[in-house]
Amino acid sequence: MMEVSWEKSVTDSINTIYLLFSAYLVFVMQLGFAMLCAGSVRAKNAMNIMLTNVVDAVVGSISYYLFGFAFAFGDGSGSNPFIGTSFFALKDIPNSTYDYSYFLYQWAFAIAVAGITSGSIAERTQFSAYLVFSFFLSGFVYPVVVHWVWSSSGWLSPSSSDLLFGSGAIDFAGSGVVHLVGGIAGLWGSLIEGPRVGRFDAFGKPVPMRGHNATLVVLGTFLLWFGWFGFNPGSFDQILVAYPSTSDQGNWTGIGRTAVTTTLAGSTAGLVTLFGRRLLVGHWDALDVCNGLLGGFVAITSGCSVVEPWAAIVCGFFSAWVLIGLNILALKLNFDDPLEATQLHGGCGAWGLIFTGLFAKKEFVIQAYNSGESGVVRPYGLFMGGGWGLIGAQVIELLVIVGWVSVTMGPLFYALHKLRVLRIPIEEEITGLDISSHGGYAYVAHPEESHPRFYSDYMRIQDRNSN
Repeated sequence: MMEVSWEKSVTDSINTIYLLFSAYLVFVMQLGFAMLCAGSVRAKNAMNIMLTNVVDAVVGSISYYLFGFAFAFGDGSGSNPFIGTSFFALKDIPNSTYDYSYFLYQWAFAIAVAGITSGSIAERTQFSAYLVFSFFLSGFVYPVVVHWVWSSSGWLSPSSSDLLFGSGAIDFAGSGVVHLVGGIAGLWGSLIEGPRVGRFDAFGKPVPMRGHNATLVVLGTFLLWFGWFGFNPGSFDQILVAYPSTSDQGNWTGIGRTAVTTTLAGSTAGLVTLFGRRLLVGHWDALDVCNGLLGGFVAITSGCSVVEPWAAIVCGFFSAWVLIGLNILALKLNFDDPLEATQLHGGCGAWGLIFTGLFAKKEFVIQAYNSGESGVVRPYGLFMGGGWGLIGAQVIELLVIVGWVSVTMGPLFYALHKLRVLRIPIEEEITGLDISSHGGYAYVAHPEESHPRFYSDYMRIQDRNSN
């Protein structure tokens, strides 16, 4: 064996530090999700939603370790374009392709997906159902999509030896792989469960059910913003990669640009939502602005590394209207998603895939996927003169993700519904999940509240009602 040079050792060490730091940032998003979810539900369900966020992390960790990572990135002699077949329980890791730091980074993504879906079915779901769908989603449904797009042997991968339409689908950090998967899973869960008690009146008109704590929503939004700097720029995986066609550029410049495009898209979406909702409802709404901001982040996640900063502003502008429009449509259809997760992650994620197919810049695509090699020819954004190859691959990715998640998560939620383990009884929902399922409230009950203050009080009332 040849001795590794000290230059390579230093390079590998710095790249590993960068990837691990990015993984830690993405994990901080779990805290952001927890705060956002807690603030967006009513106080009587705060304990429940906090616990589901913890469960998403711990259940996702085990399922992703046992078989999720294998389904996503397992390659070797039995590799195929649909699903990975090796590295179960991290067997043969580390190797020449993947190490523990890469697993940790991908794990942080996996546990985020179930958190998206949890928001869609908040305030009315039995806790046991969370355990089942979280394990299945993070351990099987999501990893298969990862294999398609992010594994070098995946049939949609832009790094494949057999590129779809000569391009492959560019979903750099996961507008489709992460957000659309979580959003469509949430769509089916919310549809099958139906709206919360009292969300729509007898005439089908929506009744406001505001979250109980705007402070937590804003805190969660900023934590998610912070974490997105690991989510998007971190998806380069390595920072010390020089571009041979230039003397002073490398992944470090692409990473900086990606952080800028992420910031601009989210900020533009937040600003448009601020004024758009002001025109629609007549007041400045902090909670709507937070969701609009997150919608911009979701949309730019696909093309963050391959578009100019000005294009990111275009992305954010339209993502705000996608979210506003889908929220209006959801109310008209009596669709109830307490966190707007389906509209935000599903709708804005879908727009992000299309946006990338329209605005990806030729030079940046080669930098992100070929380390800036000279002489490489790849399709790029349709509006940038790059032809139909990339936009075609983006549309295919969108359609197959919607189809795959629908045929897997739809029947799962329906089966849970038929087994009567999906939705909680009406009286428990009215009382609140905290007291009926978790033994007490997240906060000390206020004297003026008519709800039972302790689990023993709740059980006494239940016995009285049964008699």
